[in-house]
Amino acid sequence: MKTEGKSWKWAWLLLVAGLGLQFYFVQELAAAFAFFATGFVAIAFVFAILFTLQKGWAAAVARFTNSGDLSEPGLQAGRPAREMP
Repeated sequence: MKTEGKSWKWAWLLLVAGLGLQFYFVQELAAAFAFFATGFVAIAFVFAILFTLQKGWAAAVARFTNSGDLSEPGLQAGRPAREMP
């Protein structure tokens, strides 16, 4: 009779240890997911900044090349400084 009580004690102990181990792995997986998600958000943020800078640069170049209000004829993009005779 005494051995039955000890076997139940070991069964409960193993059950509690198994559940605790499961929670530990779930906690570790959630932490790893949080790290990876933070990393991907940081990379996406860098790409968004670079994309915005590239679009702004393209708009500035387009505005400069389409401007007819430049001070001297030589400063107009794509046109020669002097007219060829």
